[in-house]
Amino acid sequence: MTELPPAEPNSLWHLSSLPALFTDFGYYQHSSYRVTWQLLERIEVSLELELDNGYVTIPISEELDIFLDVGTWIAASYPLTQGAFVVAGGRFGAIFGYKRTFVCAAAWWVLWSLISGFIRNIIGLSFARGLTGIGAAFMVPNAVALININLPPGKGRNVAMGLFGAMAPIGAAGGSLFFFLAMLGAVVIGISAFIVPSDKAIHRDDGSIDWLDAYLGIGGLILFNFVWNQAPSVGWKELYEYSLLIVSVLYLIGLVLWEKYWAKDPILPFDIWEAPSFPAVILVSLMAFMSFGVLLWYIALWLLTIRHWTLLLTSAAIVPLTVFGAVAAIQAAWLIPHLAAQYVLAIGLICVIASSILLFPAALLVAFCPDFIFTAAQIIASNSSIGLGFAGTVEKYTTEGGEGLVQGYRNALYFGIGLGVAALVLNIFFVRVEADKREGWEKEGQDNVIP
Repeated sequence: MTELPPAEPNSLWHLSSLPALFTDFGYYQHSSYRVTWQLLERIEVSLELELDNGYVTIPISEELDIFLDVGTWIAASYPLTQGAFVVAGGRFGAIFGYKRTFVCAAAWWVLWSLISGFIRNIIGLSFARGLTGIGAAFMVPNAVALININLPPGKGRNVAMGLFGAMAPIGAAGGSLFFFLAMLGAVVIGISAFIVPSDKAIHRDDGSIDWLDAYLGIGGLILFNFVWNQAPSVGWKELYEYSLLIVSVLYLIGLVLWEKYWAKDPILPFDIWEAPSFPAVILVSLMAFMSFGVLLWYIALWLLTIRHWTLLLTSAAIVPLTVFGAVAAIQAAWLIPHLAAQYVLAIGLICVIASSILLFPAALLVAFCPDFIFTAAQIIASNSSIGLGFAGTVEKYTTEGGEGLVQGYRNALYFGIGLGVAALVLNIFFVRVEADKREGWEKEGQDNVIP
């Protein structure tokens, strides 16, 4: 098999292959386009809860008779573990095979979605949601890798990635119904196990999991996220908050030092940060999804606690997000070969900023944020849980003695606006990625090789 030539420095090859950046070895056979649709059906399930759980956290908190600032863990625990484990999930796929890892992770996701439906206490439900998020963390990067190795560059792949991003708003229509999601997931995973082609990887003999690397990265991210999500409910007067924050930072510093100087098989290759615009794209995407998560959460709070809408009416308010999200995904895929990535990112960022300022009709505009960001960047950098922690801290310390709730919500939204504006500025000045005009592999009938 002949290898594909290296990408041009400013091409989207670096970005489009970053979800599978853990694939620094192995080669794969080019297979048919039909795999896209099977993958997308399954991915819809994996992203449903992350988008919609903010709308059910409030009534669940009331049902469990707990304070809302504690109930936020129902919303935060899933993206917390998903964000912490996602890089390790991709590495596992590179070692053990993308399809095998994808199917096993999907089965895990279905199992814990089912278990979540039986739990009636906040600690158990948050724990189960966190374990469900681990399944999503192992599913998403391997699903993206399967799309990238089975679909050649061009319209097909762009549409696939656009539809991938559209699954979150489309999935929102299903709601956070644990039993329903578990049953739907079980059906789709069974179909996917037979229809999705194997990746036929040939791995290096020395390919392995660096367990210390994984421990430092996952441990540091979980502790850092935990501290900020716990802060709104207990405040910063607790000694363990400061202690764990210091420990988390030390873990992350240790991760950087270990990967730079000693790791033989790092989970996240250190030289990936040298790819053109990669650090800026990561930061812009992370801040964009944090702003998006803050907006969704506080829309739910505003409608349910300030306007006293019913859960049914609140759910109906996000229907435009579902419809326009699907439209935005297709539009984003069409724009990729026509506009440089920084302009597509800018459109998504402007939409989330405008939605946070206007608040209503936010569901019409904000749909363009995740789809444009994900399709343009084609990387997994979403971790809305830490954004909720930051915003919750702002709300807590600007709401005096439980009074001035509206102002507290507004201040949290101002924080989300600030995140979006900061991301937009970074994008304008530091992201430079040319439009991806490629169509097909470099040579007709050539096997796809991921370098």
